[in-house]
Amino acid sequence: MEILLKKNIEGLGEKDEIVSVKPGYGRNFLIPQGLGVLVTDSVKKMHAETLKQRSHKAAKVLEEAKTAGEKLKKASIKVPAKVGENGKIFGSITTTQVAEQLSSAGFTVERKNIKVQEDNIKTVGKYKADVKLHKEVSVTIEFEVVEG
Repeated sequence: MEILLKKNIEGLGEKDEIVSVKPGYGRNFLIPQGLGVLVTDSVKKMHAETLKQRSHKAAKVLEEAKTAGEKLKKASIKVPAKVGENGKIFGSITTTQVAEQLSSAGFTVERKNIKVQEDNIKTVGKYKADVKLHKEVSVTIEFEVVEG
């Protein structure tokens, strides 16, 4: 029996994948729980069209991420921080502060997608961070911590 999965099921398959299962498992568990749909000719046609549209959209999103990555590499990011004597910062620089500066420069990046390469930034200077824009596109940017 072939089933089109509506959700990811560990050990069986991913969402929108057609899998073969035993008839009892499909009829008594997957279909009643809303986890899958019985595959017919019309379901196969709809599934093929959905995959075609999704791949087109995914290619477009990937291209936009690559373009944004190239612009991001060239951007000059300065993170202001309160500085005491000897150039030491009160506290440390976080990904939230880097994300805010990227946002003010015109880039929308969530802080969870930013990884600062150095653990604790406690002095003024230049540093690097890895920014994940897409599951296939990751960019290393430079930013500067300045007195502010």
